[in-house]
Amino acid sequence: MAYEGKPNRVVIALGGNALGDTPEEQIARVREAAPTLLKVIEQGNEIIITHGNGPQVGMIQKAFTFANQTDGAIPTMDLPECGAMSQGYIGYHLQQAIGAAMHKAYKRWHVASVVTQIEVDPDDPAFQNPTKPIGAFLTKEQADAEKAAHPEMEFVEDSGRGYRRVVASPEPKKIVEYESVLNLLDNEFIVIACGGGGIPVVRDYNDKGAYKGVAAVIDKDMGGELLAEDCHADTLVLLTAVDHVAINFGKPNQEDLTDISVEEAKKYVEEGQFGKGSMEPKVRAGIKFAESRPGRVCIIGSLEKAAEAIAGLSGTRIHA
Repeated sequence: MAYEGKPNRVVIALGGNALGDTPEEQIARVREAAPTLLKVIEQGNEIIITHGNGPQVGMIQKAFTFANQTDGAIPTMDLPECGAMSQGYIGYHLQQAIGAAMHKAYKRWHVASVVTQIEVDPDDPAFQNPTKPIGAFLTKEQADAEKAAHPEMEFVEDSGRGYRRVVASPEPKKIVEYESVLNLLDNEFIVIACGGGGIPVVRDYNDKGAYKGVAAVIDKDMGGELLAEDCHADTLVLLTAVDHVAINFGKPNQEDLTDISVEEAKKYVEEGQFGKGSMEPKVRAGIKFAESRPGRVCIIGSLEKAAEAIAGLSGTRIHA
């Protein structure tokens, strides 16, 4: 990808739910999204793509659990490995979709996926209070049996629907493969990285400080924010189902926000204006990124209008 002068480096985060519930849906949706991603490059930007993986990890883990319960010779698969699998096949679908779009547009750029680990602090308080439910619903008997077999696991009753395993959601500290991502960017690759917030790892000082995976879930928006920081991005784009962030959402006085300062964004968060599990994490990630270095901007908007959002014609911009 050749440009005059230094290109604007942009991290684009796609939501996991936007990728569909089946591999077939995912292929169709990423093929629809790929031309939009190319438009962003054609505007003179250098892009790193990250993505959610919540539904996909759940599907993988449920499949292994069912297979293990049906045929004990098939092992269960823990969360770090399921996360790695999801990064692999989502990245594969994105590579193919972007490749097809490039072929139609007569572009000869390169695209590659990086299975990405994120270092977390083993002493993060989140590990003492796991709250993120994962995996299949279990009966109490099944949960008790799993707990007996794996004492380190925690299970909670979930809304009368059964028992589910819960894991920690620690704060991301470092993108382990950030130098690989930068190297690919320097060689004119479109890079796909940090899927699902990245695979949480900690240093194992019983193994000379090598990394080992931990059963945890990193918030995908905060993982994308750290990717943008570590890879020296200028802009972080968090794509969701709506064109703008709104206050008083769903009320007669709903107001779409187009351009807000970090101070305004913090005030709205304190007022509880945003959904805890939906928009608030995106706004918090936007605040952190905009504060990390002068001139950095976070844009929250819809996938369909991603190019327009980066051009300032759609979306909500958060800046210092």
